[in-house]
Amino acid sequence: MKITICRKAHFNAAHKLYNPSLSNEENFEIFGKCSYENFHGHNYELIVKILGDIDPKTGMVMDLSILKKK
Repeated sequence: MKITICRKAHFNAAHKLYNPSLSNEENFEIFGKCSYENFHGHNYELIVKILGDIDPKTGMVMDLSILKKK
């Protein structure tokens, strides 16, 4: 029998797109809010799904403590 287990994680990341040879106005025209001086960020949700057979010895698809460490 196959089952699916899931692990969900949340993280934030920021970036800045900026060409120093252009003015702030030109950078904003090209890159929009991604050119902000103090960077521009996003919040992400990552869901990892693992599908597998249940190990008859452990009753698990995998040891979730290993997945949590990664």
